[in-house]
Parts: sequence; C-alpha cells; structure tokens
Amino acid sequence: MEKIAVFVDDAEYAERLLAPLLTGSADTTRWVVIACAPRLTHRIGRFASHASREQWRDRWARTLRETLEPTFANAGARDCTWTLARGPLDRLAGQLRVREGSDLRLLDLRRPKLGAVAPALVPGAEASAANRWAAPVAVTSSLSVVLALTD
Repeated sequence: MEKIAVFVDDAEYAERLLAPLLTGSADTTRWVVIACAPRLTHRIGRFASHASREQWRDRWARTLRETLEPTFANAGARDCTWTLARGPLDRLAGQLRVREGSDLRLLDLRRPKLGAVAPALVPGAEASAANRWAAPVAVTSSLSVVLALTD
C-alpha cells in the first residue's frame, strides 16, 4: 500500500493538483492530509486570545476538510486521515515518517506566495535563496519592457 502525505493550505489550488493523482490507484493509497492554516498577523494577538485563535484554526480546518472530502470520495479513496498542523512542518513531517514508515511520500500542495519562500518539509533541506529573488526580478524586467515599448 502506498502512503502519501499531502500538505494543503488552499482547497481550490489543491483540488486542481490532486485531480491527476486521484485518478490512478486511489483505493490502494493511504492518504494523510495535513491542513496548514494561514498564519495570523502579529497584530491579532492584541484582540484575540490563544483559545480563540485555536478555535479559528479548527473551524478553518473543518471548512477545508468539507471542501476536499468530496474530491477524495469521488475518486474512491477510502483510507484518508486528516490532521491540522500545529507547529513547524519539518518536525511534523519527521513525526509522520516515524509513524507511517520511511516509504511515506510527502507532497507539498500549498499555494505558493509571491515573493515568499515556503518553509521546507524535509528537515535540513533549505529553500534556495534564488527563489527569493524571482518576483522582484520578474517585476523589474517587465517594467523595463513596458518602458522600452513606450519609448
């Protein structure tokens, strides 16, 4: 039995990427879906208690699960476990590998943020610094093209 852990933070984005994966052997695959709630701003701490933030994360994860469960059910995936990430993802991935076995495949289906580097899922693997410059270079080069065309 194949074991796949999927890290998700946006249901719509994940559905598009999961569709080709689920068309194969979904019934012989054990899915572990980890909901990665969006980070709240540092200013929210003044207005919301820790308990209310945890309640919000739980509601958000429940909404994500209600959105994605039909996708797994329509594909025939029977063995699907849902969890909410409550800490660093690399530590959670390590715990999953210990619990599920070393043959666990990790899929990062989190929506990429423009100009931000997502934390690595595998301990010790750092994201490259070149990715950090992708958005500023794209913006400046496109502005240069626009200026050249208007001239």
